[in-house]
Amino acid sequence: MNPDRSEAIGRKLEEVSQSIRTAARRSGRTPEEVRLVAVTKNFPAEDIEAAFLHGQRVFGENRVQELVTKVAELAGRIDCEWHMIGTLQTNKIKYLAGLVSLIHSVDSQRLLEAIQRRAERMDMVQNILLQVNVSGEGTKHGFQPSDLDALLEGRDRYANIRICGLMTMAPFYDDPERARPVFAGLRNLRDQLSVRHAMPELIELSMGMTGDYKQAIAEGATLVRIGSAIFGQRTP
Repeated sequence: MNPDRSEAIGRKLEEVSQSIRTAARRSGRTPEEVRLVAVTKNFPAEDIEAAFLHGQRVFGENRVQELVTKVAELAGRIDCEWHMIGTLQTNKIKYLAGLVSLIHSVDSQRLLEAIQRRAERMDMVQNILLQVNVSGEGTKHGFQPSDLDALLEGRDRYANIRICGLMTMAPFYDDPERARPVFAGLRNLRDQLSVRHAMPELIELSMGMTGDYKQAIAEGATLVRIGSAIFGQRTP
């Protein structure tokens, strides 16, 4: 591990963590309500190990194969929590069940059914978030908000899935304040669904990335997905 690189990651990690704590307090929340998911797409296992040594415990990957490779490479070296945050195909579920603590990006009923089949086969319960297209952008994946009542009414068929909350991606804006209505929309949707379907366990709100996580925290984010502010710019 390069000592200079490790030190730089540690310094950036502390800056981001402090910024999260400040944003939470300014919003009348406790810092413990917000967890940082360090996004490590296209960064080597050594960077993950460096972040771990500086106190980071939750890491998110966008690609299944990259996640599987890094988990294997870091086995026995660090004991962390892995999250899947990227677009997911049903044929990749077999690699994830039992490997990740949380799947953020469940964006279709077909994917839910595939996770249920795999988790049932493994006799386990998989934690997930439902990805919602709050902004209505055609380029964004996710359930429409109007889809969720029917889905949750039929949730008994997913006995091996624990729906822990919701996830969304805001459009990119030059002014991140413009993303706040999207984040507020997800929070309001979560609150309404929790009451209508008697689901107090519907807690998590995964929203906000490097450019807009402060606004997401102000609107209730419990998980923020941050990569470049910690690790620098990615190479393809």
